[in-house]
Amino acid sequence: MSPPSFLTASCYVAAGGALGSWLRFLVARAFSPMAGAFPWATLTVNVVGSFAMGLLAGWLARMGSHGEGWRLLIGVGVLGGFTTFSAFSLDFTVLVERGALGMAMTYVAASLIAGFGGLFAGLFLVRAVA
Repeated sequence: MSPPSFLTASCYVAAGGALGSWLRFLVARAFSPMAGAFPWATLTVNVVGSFAMGLLAGWLARMGSHGEGWRLLIGVGVLGGFTTFSAFSLDFTVLVERGALGMAMTYVAASLIAGFGGLFAGLFLVRAVA
């Protein structure tokens, strides 16, 4: 089976992304009465999204090339809009399963350090300009 065209793939990702973003919004609203010091909504979407990505990855592995539309719609779109942590979790798991433990740990460390560094740099830049 041939992969979907760029336009079709883009539509799958866009539709799934809209749904995933809306679902994340719903989770945040559901947890808003419990808003406090701990980010329960973010933890929830990260864990649920990672679990869903595991289910999807296992299912897609059984489907072979016939699952590309589902990967785009659910994996890239819905889960990408819901939480990108699920993609991070999948990338890490694939590296571990391939036996690339050093690369997996480097990926985690680089993601955390660069991610936090980028956030702090952005905050610093905005605050310095203001």
